[in-house]
Amino acid sequence: MIMSRIEAPRDHDTGTLLDRLLTGLPAEAVLTDPDVTVSYANDMASFCPSGTPAVVVLPRTAEQVQHVMRVATELRVPVVPQGARTGLSGAANASEGCIVLSLVKMDRILEISPVDRIAVVEPGVINATLSRAVNEHGLYYPPDPSSWEMCTIGGNIGTASGGLCCVKYGVTAEYVLGLDVVLADGRLMSTGRRTAKGVAGYDLTRLFVGSEGSLGIVVKAVLALKPQPPQQLVLAAEFGSAAAACDAVCRIMEGGHVPSLLELMDRTTVKAVNDLAHMGLPESTEALLLAAFDTLDPAADLAAVGALCEAAGATQVVPAEDAAESELLLQARRLSLTALEAVKGTTMIDDVCVPRSRLGEMLEGVERIGEKYQLTIGVCAHAGDGNTHPTVCFDAQDPDESRRARESFDEIMALGLELGGTITGEHGVGVLKKEWLAREIGPVGVEMQRAVKATFDPLGILNPGKLF
Repeated sequence: MIMSRIEAPRDHDTGTLLDRLLTGLPAEAVLTDPDVTVSYANDMASFCPSGTPAVVVLPRTAEQVQHVMRVATELRVPVVPQGARTGLSGAANASEGCIVLSLVKMDRILEISPVDRIAVVEPGVINATLSRAVNEHGLYYPPDPSSWEMCTIGGNIGTASGGLCCVKYGVTAEYVLGLDVVLADGRLMSTGRRTAKGVAGYDLTRLFVGSEGSLGIVVKAVLALKPQPPQQLVLAAEFGSAAAACDAVCRIMEGGHVPSLLELMDRTTVKAVNDLAHMGLPESTEALLLAAFDTLDPAADLAAVGALCEAAGATQVVPAEDAAESELLLQARRLSLTALEAVKGTTMIDDVCVPRSRLGEMLEGVERIGEKYQLTIGVCAHAGDGNTHPTVCFDAQDPDESRRARESFDEIMALGLELGGTITGEHGVGVLKKEWLAREIGPVGVEMQRAVKATFDPLGILNPGKLF
């Protein structure tokens, strides 16, 4: 069936491309059926244009990726690298007539070393699969995006993703020690190290993290691991205002506490979760704060944080007594985005990050923006690191409502910059935030970033149209 699709009538340019690809790839790795390739055109972002790929390639080896890039360079064909397409910025969206290079078949965990505390993996490994594998060795891979059961390590590296645990453990960039990268011309380059320390030359490894496939194709990663921490315990605190909850966040961080999780849900999000899952959260809740500790004595840490929440005005503080209760308390947070999507059917999920000290102003501003545009905008946040997720709920079939959703989204990003923040804490720039990246880093910053891009990709064939 695949060969019959490849040999179907086609124009000369496409025929040449397929013929050249098939000289170094098995037929089953090359997809051309439009009914199939269309499913590779988009990630999960709204309002991000995409083109129709000429072909989708699913390599299994670094050598096959090298072959694809040599062909692409020879024929001047754009290449769009993809993982699981769970991204929220359009970074994995296809360009017109491109090669979509899906790396999901390169999914082997090559090594786990308890002594060196590293894992060596291919880019298509699912985040949750890696996490469970290293747990069996008493180790821990902390980065945990909400889509961790679906997203790939390569995608996490490409977008520099985060997760719920960032307040204590940091983001993906802090765990990538070394990479094997196929460059635009097909050459293979290794960056970084396997060692605990290393400062040889420019840090090219960090340069590739968050580059959204615009500088090269990651085909192998050396990742740092940590010892597996004790089971965390969770506390839930209800507040009569978002300002009080944000005050509690400031008190917790100023007090020197190091929670493994510190998450906030505003009243709109709490109501959406109640409507969806009937969790019985009080209707009077204006904000819900969840704090967790994975220390040797988490109950003592929760007691200290609970006292700070009460001092900030919490109306109720509920600490979990065991792992099962902790999981129940976390269910509301995990349901947040699903619940907000159910409000109108479509959402735009932002990820503006602000200084923790400005978190209250951010939530107040988002509420004003929602009122201005007559839209439901819920906010859940990785409060411990100031990373907010204002989620605009709208009816995609209503042109006026869609327009208002996009305009409100832009105002939220402008608000984040005004508060000294950044337009993206973990989702990346992609297509969705290109103009905002230019505003954040300025003309000199854009010039330097384009210069870096030109050095690695002089023909501009790697994920064109993304970032800037």
